[in-house]
Amino acid sequence: MPTNAASLRATAEAMAQAGSAAAVVLVEGITDRIALETAARVRGRDLAAERVVVVPIGGAHAIGRTVAELGRTPLAGLCDLREAALFRREVTTFVCDGDLEEELIRAAGVDGVIELFADQGDLRSFRSFQKQPAWRGQEPTAQCYRFIRSSSRRNVRYARLLTEIAVPPPLDDLLKRLIAE
Repeated sequence: MPTNAASLRATAEAMAQAGSAAAVVLVEGITDRIALETAARVRGRDLAAERVVVVPIGGAHAIGRTVAELGRTPLAGLCDLREAALFRREVTTFVCDGDLEEELIRAAGVDGVIELFADQGDLRSFRSFQKQPAWRGQEPTAQCYRFIRSSSRRNVRYARLLTEIAVPPPLDDLLKRLIAE
């Protein structure tokens, strides 16, 4: 199934649950949702039991419309740095420096990411990618980032796997805020 169809379904399902939620976290996309839900699990949290719903909104520009649809439910948001102004106008915002994938790579470290590629059977593909003329000689961090982002399925898979290794600060901060409310 294409990621777009899965994202639309995930948004619809989350919006249906939001009406009975104690809190709603708005995220840009399905990858953000997977990472946040994984971070909660890693930290021993059960968002469903806490009645916290994570809604992938399909991009930052949908924030105003989504907030209007949700009404008075307590809201928080997780977004990329370049989208922070849009989110901050609407909700309490937790910002990924750059974007989520950059945060995940920083948290796990390049060596940790490459070790994970090996564990997942992706190291040979990654090494081939590194030899491509456009990526030869580039910083390993940039190579890891582009390799992860080059396939939507890989991006979704590594959002979960990298979060299991190390939870990035914005996700941790958001989860701590949810406890405080």
